[in-house]
Amino acid sequence: MEEKIQKILARLGIASRRKAEELISEGRVTVNGQIAQIGQRVDSTRCHIKVDGKLVFKPEPLVYYIFNKPKKVVSTMSDPENRRCVGDFLRDIKFRVFPVGRLDYYSEGLLIITNDGELANAILHPSKKIPKTYHVKITDRPSEEDLNLLKKGIHLEDGKTAPANVKIIRHTESNCWLEMTIYEGRKRQIRRMIEAIGHHVIKLIRVRIDGISLGNLKTGEMRVMTDNEIERLKGVLKLQTRG
Repeated sequence: MEEKIQKILARLGIASRRKAEELISEGRVTVNGQIAQIGQRVDSTRCHIKVDGKLVFKPEPLVYYIFNKPKKVVSTMSDPENRRCVGDFLRDIKFRVFPVGRLDYYSEGLLIITNDGELANAILHPSKKIPKTYHVKITDRPSEEDLNLLKKGIHLEDGKTAPANVKIIRHTESNCWLEMTIYEGRKRQIRRMIEAIGHHVIKLIRVRIDGISLGNLKTGEMRVMTDNEIERLKGVLKLQTRG
């Protein structure tokens, strides 16, 4: 997670933001041995910061969690409208972590929580085409033609979606559960795709990101990602594993 150098110094209590800028302009602050510049953004997982030659900050260890986001929770660390947010569930984590991507307010399920900015950017980058799988409860049962439209791609106001993997996993007379895997990250994409075929989403749960599964994790709970999960995900993203 990158922050401006003066903001880090202020957060550490080294100096006010304005005084920190003075220290930087005087050449008294270094990042990894190099003289810092005002406004310079640094990665807290990679930098050593010194003021007048004294070490004031060292890299945080990289941490990775799986969180099962409840419905009616904002996928941010804080919320100006004072709604419940992901940050409310992470108060016991001592590092400055953040959720990777977002689930909309009414959606539930898997969020990766980390302080690894490189991994987060790679997951979210469109070129990576990371599969994300959802269980979607919708009104009525879609026809075979509807399912084929989802599989081929739906024309939305922001362009045609990439083909999705879709199958019915169970249904009743009044509603149906689909399993949908998509490879994009457009805003409210699943909901808009379902609306485009004339149905309405009743419940939306993300259950998997690539090979990382929600499993039996209860709503509102969190667990540490296993080494195998981290290594697998970094392998898919072609990122180096740092110790």
